[in-house]
Amino acid sequence: MYLASDLRKGLKFEIDGDPHVIIGFEFKKPGKGQSLYKCKLKNMITGAKFERTYRSGDKFEKADLEEQEMEYLYADKDSFCFMNTSNYEQLFLSQEQVGDAADLLKDNTVCTVLLHNGLPIGLTLPNFVVLKVVTSEPWAKGDTATGSTKPAVLETGYEVQVPPFIEEGQLVKIDTRSKEYVERVNE
Repeated sequence: MYLASDLRKGLKFEIDGDPHVIIGFEFKKPGKGQSLYKCKLKNMITGAKFERTYRSGDKFEKADLEEQEMEYLYADKDSFCFMNTSNYEQLFLSQEQVGDAADLLKDNTVCTVLLHNGLPIGLTLPNFVVLKVVTSEPWAKGDTATGSTKPAVLETGYEVQVPPFIEEGQLVKIDTRSKEYVERVNE
């Protein structure tokens, strides 16, 4: 059980059987009465966002959440197949559960799948992934304006801005949190 004094941004707890995460938090201590904890919450299953205010005596049930390392195998029509690397069981996540991570998801990528009561509800990619550039415009030598970039399409179909010296067929490291180019990777 959590107490209201344990509330902070990023804390996960259950409301009506669904896991919720605090995405915004504000503490208020009025002159009289109990302290107030104003929280912006997000339902981790439906994605719905709302605000609630709690008092200092309120208690909360811990969410039954578990993270497992899983390897991405393939995509079907509307689902993505992941395999547990320890017991080889397979789970399927929907397009909504995978979300924007699908832009950078490559076969055999080891990800962290978030489970609630044994059912998958979300996915976290590793912080960096290495992907091959499939198409990119050629670079004109001498064209070295500071901070210049050009679009490049990666093997997953995602388009990212890269420095002008990046060519087709090269490997690049992408930060999955910002979806931006980090550096060129030598094979």
